[in-house]
Amino acid sequence: MRKPAAIEHLYLDFDGFFASVEQQRDPDLRGRPIGVVPYEGGKTCIIACSREAKAQGVKNIMMVDEAKRLCRDLILVPQKPALYRRAHNELIAEIGSVIPIDVVKSIDELACRLDDIHRRDPAALAQRIKQAIRYNIGATITCSIGFATNRHLAKIACSTQKPDGMTIWSPEVMPAPLFKLALDDIPGVGSRMKRKLALARIVTTEALYNTQPKELRAIWRNVTGERLWYALHGYAVEAPPTQRGMFGHARVLPPESRTQSAARDVARLLLIKAARRMRRGGYYAGCLIIWVQLYGQQWSRMQTLPQVNDDQALLTTLGTLWAAMQQEVGTRVKLLRVGVTLGDLTPADARQLNMFCDDDVERKKWSRIGEAIDGLNTRYGRTVASVGPWSPPAGGNVGGKISFTRIPTAEDFE
Repeated sequence: MRKPAAIEHLYLDFDGFFASVEQQRDPDLRGRPIGVVPYEGGKTCIIACSREAKAQGVKNIMMVDEAKRLCRDLILVPQKPALYRRAHNELIAEIGSVIPIDVVKSIDELACRLDDIHRRDPAALAQRIKQAIRYNIGATITCSIGFATNRHLAKIACSTQKPDGMTIWSPEVMPAPLFKLALDDIPGVGSRMKRKLALARIVTTEALYNTQPKELRAIWRNVTGERLWYALHGYAVEAPPTQRGMFGHARVLPPESRTQSAARDVARLLLIKAARRMRRGGYYAGCLIIWVQLYGQQWSRMQTLPQVNDDQALLTTLGTLWAAMQQEVGTRVKLLRVGVTLGDLTPADARQLNMFCDDDVERKKWSRIGEAIDGLNTRYGRTVASVGPWSPPAGGNVGGKISFTRIPTAEDFE
């Protein structure tokens, strides 16, 4: 495996992306502690916060009541996914005018490969990127940038000087900067893995670095541990190609939608949105998973499917699973969150019919209906036709919600 003798990768992470975009949009929010929440009113959580709020102890995924105790003047702002998508696209265009983007990792992270010219002065390159954002987008949106021999190290370097930082980890200074970090600062080492490492008497990043690759493979029980060793040692580790595994959506329910009847309506809309994305991607689903979060517990159930992608088949299955949920948890229990997942995907050109399920004639009919509905919605840029009622809950964002790891398309906001 090749070990580069110079930095080859740049990793960029926007600082408090949702919150900074809100501050850029509204000058009255600039310099003030704000927390982005899923919807107005009710008990909910902070999904993103500004640097001013972080300075007072507020964190992402913190309940609003706790955040308000830490920061009394915290301003709550309902999320605007369509705005964040537009801001993301504009930022990508600005950065792309400075350096070609290798991969967009999420709504607020991206990576670039460095050619010989860009390697000569990485600090100047970072400054050009920051200036392009500042002068062409706005001064409230900042980013942190890391440079290293591979993407994994560049990502770690990027997080060491936030916000608005820049870190260069050239091969000659390594691995000393790594040893200053805690184990859970290393991407891939979560709380569960940290406990496993502790059982192997690996409690520092230096100890992790000095462990043999085969030992890490045994601890991880797969090749991920060995790949991490090579990444930390500066080798040119390339991420393996990924395949689409599922399509899904979830939503925190606003207070008025926490009855089971209203929650089911939300689940229907989420499922239809996921099915539209799946059809645009050219897949069929082999299973449907429904999960709900109640007060103090969760419920989930999976139902296998004969490789379908039409709304009628999926909504029928949703009805079956929802009835099973009500039978087990009762019909009066209120729900806090609902999610749907279409899994066991098969590309459309590789679909095989189930010889024991003779319903292909029916499926073809509903597929044609689905194609007509999708065509109308695409033509008019919004949902003008659907199977059953289409009544989004307060706050909207059905299917267009951004989870940091997925950037919705314009069609998600139909």
